Amino acid sequence: MKRTTIFADEYLLGEVKNLARQKNSSVAEVVREALERYVADNRLATGASLSFVGIGEGADSTVAERHEELLWQK
Repeated sequence: MKRTTIFADEYLLGEVKNLARQKNSSVAEVVREALERYVADNRLATGASLSFVGIGEGADSTVAERHEELLWQK
């Protein structure tokens, strides 16, 4: 499992936190379940798999470790 960062509106994040509390679960678990369902539903709807996985190989092998620094640099 990989760690990631997402940005969400405060209202949506509040709803996710409430749902996690109701389910006696973590916010991370609720988000994982939602992502799994979203991907499965859309894969079925389009009949496509995630064809972009693996695209973008480059010479810089440190991108994964420096993603936040790279994302926010001007």
